[in-house]
Amino acid sequence: MLQFPNSVRLIPFLLLSTLLIGNPFDGLSQAKLSKKPSKAQENQVKATRYFIEGEKALVLGDLDKSYFYLQKSLELSPEEPAISYKIAEVLIRSNQAEKALPFAEKAVDKDPDNKYYALMVAEIYSNLKQPLKAAEILDRLTSESDKNQQYNLDLASIYLNANEFDKALVVLDRAEDYYGIREPFTVQKQRIYLRKDNLPKAIEEGHKLIDAFPGNPNYVLNLVEVLYNNAKLEDALNLVMEEIQRYPDQAELQMAAYTLLKEKNRVEESHHYLFRAFQSPDLDPEVKSKTYQSILREIKTSDREALLDRLESILTEVNPNDAYVLAALGERRKAENNLAQALDYFKKSLAIQPKNAPVLEEVILSSFGENANFEELETFTTMGVDEFPNAPEFWFYDGVVKSARKKDSLAVVSLERALELNAGKNPQLAQVSFGSLGNSLYNLGQKDSAFVNFEKALKLNPNDDQVLNNYAYFLSLEKRELEKAKTMAEKVVKKNPKNATFLDTYAWVLFQMGNYQEAYTYMDQAIQNEKEPSGVMLEHYGDILYHLGKIQEAIAWWKKAEGSSEASDQLERKIKEGKYHE
Repeated sequence: MLQFPNSVRLIPFLLLSTLLIGNPFDGLSQAKLSKKPSKAQENQVKATRYFIEGEKALVLGDLDKSYFYLQKSLELSPEEPAISYKIAEVLIRSNQAEKALPFAEKAVDKDPDNKYYALMVAEIYSNLKQPLKAAEILDRLTSESDKNQQYNLDLASIYLNANEFDKALVVLDRAEDYYGIREPFTVQKQRIYLRKDNLPKAIEEGHKLIDAFPGNPNYVLNLVEVLYNNAKLEDALNLVMEEIQRYPDQAELQMAAYTLLKEKNRVEESHHYLFRAFQSPDLDPEVKSKTYQSILREIKTSDREALLDRLESILTEVNPNDAYVLAALGERRKAENNLAQALDYFKKSLAIQPKNAPVLEEVILSSFGENANFEELETFTTMGVDEFPNAPEFWFYDGVVKSARKKDSLAVVSLERALELNAGKNPQLAQVSFGSLGNSLYNLGQKDSAFVNFEKALKLNPNDDQVLNNYAYFLSLEKRELEKAKTMAEKVVKKNPKNATFLDTYAWVLFQMGNYQEAYTYMDQAIQNEKEPSGVMLEHYGDILYHLGKIQEAIAWWKKAEGSSEASDQLERKIKEGKYHE
């Protein structure tokens, strides 16, 4: 992007000059000015005042006011280039580049040596999608003065985008002659030669950087990449080996040697350089971790396992507390189905570096399930929304966990945020968010809103077992649309005939419909398929037995539910009176 000064001061007018340095007409100081010179002087004073007011308004961001005053100034002093320049600036800031162009060109015409005026014209041409017109101006600036060589890269970029490769090379050579060998110039030239299929010249440019900055491995690796991508594997390897001879402690070069030797199937030799690179404390641990994980993704063999063992030993010695290393070790444990150790490594990694979305999501998802520690899990979902506030997935996880912890008000906030951020981009995420939101809203007593969200969830996925079950259960509790509830619950049970939760829901829907015998059949199956029936399930079983006339059995099951936090507030009364109460 071209740079412009914030302000260009108006060239002092004659009146200001006379005030500052005295009257240049000493012999005529007492004489009366003629009317014509006096009028001109008066116009200059007014033009200056209008110009100053225009600049003030521009600084304050009042573009309309600024334009008004600057136009007034220009009417009084039409030949002053600074006024035209400032009007052009106002119009550019008003997104009126086409209207600004004649004012900027007039400023250049009146003061061709002012580079800022010329740069404004170039910028306007760029905005008007006429890059080669802008290039003409920049080319004049850079070719006519050594003071403007900083614009050569802008000029080269314009030529490159226009596929004017030869012109771009001329400009870059000019910049190189002035500044000497510099990475931006040489890299651009190298890219041009590659696009022109002139590989020898591209390689020559790469060597120029290496020679100009000896000991910098980045320039070596850049040229290695060029050689490798152009099927010059042997040349790339020779270059790396020569550099390793000069600089034997550069781990980046050893990693390059490992990669190239492995490509040539010189495996044992490649491992020698790999071990040397991993042993270096100077090599970025993230690079080590990615290499380790890359090997982990290869076909499992005894040789691969031995290599991973050796590398792991080095990593735990050289980088034992690095977040990337710990995450990589966790990936290996996960691949070995050692999930407990994998989670331990992942959690240690997050304790050092929490801003790692894949690892954080892995911990959260792996922590759900039976016997989940939702209190601990909430620390990670909170970490997710703190570190990645624009990721809807983490808001969803946080909402689910808060719902599980009976923090339904907070769950609603997180789930609604997930839906807002997702904005329909991921239908699956929207569907499960609507379902979870329905649960929390029902728990908060917002039943109609809950059912609206269940409907939204089922519209996206009519076969979601969890949503169908919960929707049916809540409808049964409200004794609303029981036929609809039965259809949904029955659909779920047919797919999951041994799921105790789903059987319990279906039985309770049947109970609310007065079909006690069939309700008993399904509740009995639910009890048999659940190792540790919940207080709700035990109480429901007692309720069904009571309505079948089995009073003593009902009381016995109610007593089994006694003390459960999930039991109804009528349970104690049922037991005491031996009678069903809603």
